[in-house]
Amino acid sequence: MTTHGAAFLPGLELSRILYEEAVRPILDEMFPGLRHTAARVGTGSEVLGFDTARSADHEWGPRLELFLPPGEAAGRAEEMRRLLGERLPKQVRGWPTHFQRRDNPLDPVSGHMELTEGPVDHRVSVYEVGGWLEERLGVDPVAAALTHRDWLTMPQQRLAEVTCGAVFHDGLGTLTAARRRLEWYPDQVWRYLLACQWQRISQEEAFVGRCAEVGDDLGSAVVAGRLVRDLMRLCLLLRRRYAPYSKWLGSAFGQLAEAGSLTPSLRGALAATEYPERERHLCDAYEALATLQNETGLAEPVDPGRRTYHSRPFLVLHAERFARALADTVTDPELRVLPLTGGVDQWADSTDFLSRHAPARAAVPALPE
Repeated sequence: MTTHGAAFLPGLELSRILYEEAVRPILDEMFPGLRHTAARVGTGSEVLGFDTARSADHEWGPRLELFLPPGEAAGRAEEMRRLLGERLPKQVRGWPTHFQRRDNPLDPVSGHMELTEGPVDHRVSVYEVGGWLEERLGVDPVAAALTHRDWLTMPQQRLAEVTCGAVFHDGLGTLTAARRRLEWYPDQVWRYLLACQWQRISQEEAFVGRCAEVGDDLGSAVVAGRLVRDLMRLCLLLRRRYAPYSKWLGSAFGQLAEAGSLTPSLRGALAATEYPERERHLCDAYEALATLQNETGLAEPVDPGRRTYHSRPFLVLHAERFARALADTVTDPELRVLPLTGGVDQWADSTDFLSRHAPARAAVPALPE
């Protein structure tokens, strides 16, 4: 039966309790002296800290990633899975440790918590750190130094999944070292990505007015929505925070110090039913972020004021000015030869594509051609 009466706990706290009160004692008894790392990282809203009681309907609950030394994970994973299935408690703080798999053949993995009388089908997974990182990112930052192009192939959502969450015990040390290495982009990559984000904004900022001029108010609103999304991602990038995918983009943005002052302009641009109001709110947001960009000191200051779009009457920022100023500070030859297309999730928006490493790793080297 499904448990509905248990008090909600943030998933990271539930996972910590699972490890400290259930998994660790079993490991100490059955595998004394075993070097391991225990964490809750990877997929799941709780890893980003955005889980709520609603999250409990699938693949949320007492979950854990166990990492073993190289060469041991493959040999011990099945034994550990069986042993934990037999020895884990049926519940942790009222939440079942058994996950019922769905009967839907198109969704065989996604599960929900159920009480069971037999062994539990738990969500304690065993990995080797390097293999897990390569599975998540397409590259193992422990085995080799990352190139700047490696950074461009890793979606920000995946980087957030690796660097957020919590490590409860790190007897190996490698996961913590990798998380530190991946905490934020190298300086040159960061400058390049900021230039590319300003370039994205420059490509569409005049279309809000042009659509409205020909009577396409719906098109004008759609472009405004795209620009609002790009401005939110720009703000996260400026504040050195990986942007999550769309479900949690607004939640992540809302945690920034600038959200309080920027949100009225962004909301106003989305809610506006007339072009002049839409344009005014967007320009307010442009100017605020342009000022923030200047305050970073990453590039020569650029006038943050709105202006007309060449000879046309539309008010814009001419965001390409900021793109150029930042691009001029990129001195790394590996990045300077690239067009201002950016990281994989600045030019691709398909979840199915971003979840596959090979296409992205093949596309980035092809960009200068």
